[in-house]
Amino acid sequence: MPNAHALLRSVWLINLVLLIFNMLPIYPLDGGQILRSLLWFVVGRARSLMVATLIGFVGVTGFIILAFRMQSVWFGVLSVFVLTNCWRGLRQAQALSRILTSPRRDGFTCPSCKAAPPVGNYWMCGQCRKQFDTFQTQAVCPNCAAQFAVTACLDCGKLRPMSEWIVPARPQPLLS
Repeated sequence: MPNAHALLRSVWLINLVLLIFNMLPIYPLDGGQILRSLLWFVVGRARSLMVATLIGFVGVTGFIILAFRMQSVWFGVLSVFVLTNCWRGLRQAQALSRILTSPRRDGFTCPSCKAAPPVGNYWMCGQCRKQFDTFQTQAVCPNCAAQFAVTACLDCGKLRPMSEWIVPARPQPLLS
């Protein structure tokens, strides 16, 4: 059974190399996702993604250098994959930063996380693909008049009917 032993050793070695590679703190690899998750508690959602993608760009640079030095098409393809995911992560981090810094709408809160929605065109119509402010238009797309039964919270991601978002006005105390 020497061939079975050699096969098992080869499979073990391949798995070990894949584990070590995947645990590199390079976004979007698992190590980069773990880094982003750990940073999330310290610096918040948008900044943790920003830091993870910037480290990912450093990793992409290393992969590109490695691809040229080894003349490896495989590392070149891997570099392109990591680069496109880092770019998408960077764009998402920038969008999250814009949402966090935008003013919040009065009179509405998410029924799940109690966060007030941001003011701006952050929701996209599923029919015409145009962006609009669902709270300004009462969940009706101003471009194609599509009515939406639920609205997504940009903070927690939960979908809830627009009627559940409305905060009832507080009664004014009577002055005597």
